[in-house]
Amino acid sequence: MKTRLTLVAALLALGSGAALAQSQGVSKDEIVLGSIQDLSGPIAGFGKQVRLGMMLRVDEVNEQGGINGRKIKLLVEDSAYDPRRAVLAAQKLVNQDKIFAMVGHIGTAQNMAAMPVQFQKNVINFFPVTAAREMYEPFHKLKYSFAATYYDQMKIAVPKLVKEKGAKKVCTMYQDDEFGLEVKRGAEDGLKSMGMTLAEETSYKRGATDFASQMQKLQASGCDMVVLGTIIRETIGGIATAKRLGFNPTFIGSSAAYTDLIHKLGGPAMNGLYATMTVQNPYTDDASQPIRFWANKYKTKFNEDPTVFSVYGYNIIDTFTKAAGKTGANLTTDSFVKVMDGMTIPPDIFGSAQATFGPQKRLGSNVSRMSQITDGKWKVISEYPKN
Repeated sequence: MKTRLTLVAALLALGSGAALAQSQGVSKDEIVLGSIQDLSGPIAGFGKQVRLGMMLRVDEVNEQGGINGRKIKLLVEDSAYDPRRAVLAAQKLVNQDKIFAMVGHIGTAQNMAAMPVQFQKNVINFFPVTAAREMYEPFHKLKYSFAATYYDQMKIAVPKLVKEKGAKKVCTMYQDDEFGLEVKRGAEDGLKSMGMTLAEETSYKRGATDFASQMQKLQASGCDMVVLGTIIRETIGGIATAKRLGFNPTFIGSSAAYTDLIHKLGGPAMNGLYATMTVQNPYTDDASQPIRFWANKYKTKFNEDPTVFSVYGYNIIDTFTKAAGKTGANLTTDSFVKVMDGMTIPPDIFGSAQATFGPQKRLGSNVSRMSQITDGKWKVISEYPKN
């Protein structure tokens, strides 16, 4: 009898342990979410904006009573854009802080380093702020991605712009990591579809600040279009260096270069830059009244202008809230996945494309459009391609 009771107690303990593991980060009145941002490294401008955008939506949700009576608690760690620090941050959030989901983690290499830590504890990687294919491939039930991939962006946009500009020699400068390589691969395959190849290529290490040798190499090759696998300061530094050298090709970047920080920090030299994008930059004087209202609400709260990365952060929490809300009172990893696997997210005020998810579909949408910096502001110049 004693042995039987001991076995029953052990089985009950195992069962409750499994239940606790499945619903880690969820209590009667709280949902704990984690995020890893670059708050002190080379893309800290992006990381700060994502964090503030998330905070704006978290505050709104909590002021309205939370999600089925549960308030959101958002914990943010700094990776300084270093994959090794991202692993340490993930270990803290997952094992110590017991988060329910990782939301809006920024950076390709950083997500790839952190995901194994999360998946070991059944923690969802929800809408990372990177457009790398690895965010949804290979398939994993805990991966959900919102961003049209860098590969797809460039595969579609580069040939389109080559035709418009009549470009003869297309070249690239890219960051020597997973992010930069995805931009390069997309450009290569886009050019291949028109019987062209990259005429020249050059790369730089993450965190580089001097791009003189790279631009001299591209200039010497006679490049008339340059695909940039760059982010903030590398985009600004590369283009500014080219202008000083009297080198003026058509520059096109991915959505990683689509932020008002480019023209605010880079000044008039950035005019003419093209970039792929989805949601439009939320200027406080935008022609759209809903965008104008949102942007001014953000500025009033944080005393600074929002950027497109603020919108990413806001929309990530907004979508999480909608999905978690549909699970009812029983929010677990499995119930959240079940809801997401039938989720459709309609276009929003910022011009996002409709996104859909399913049991085998972990990327919401793979389409993007294009903007150009004109007179110191991003202007949308193309619409989404028709399927």
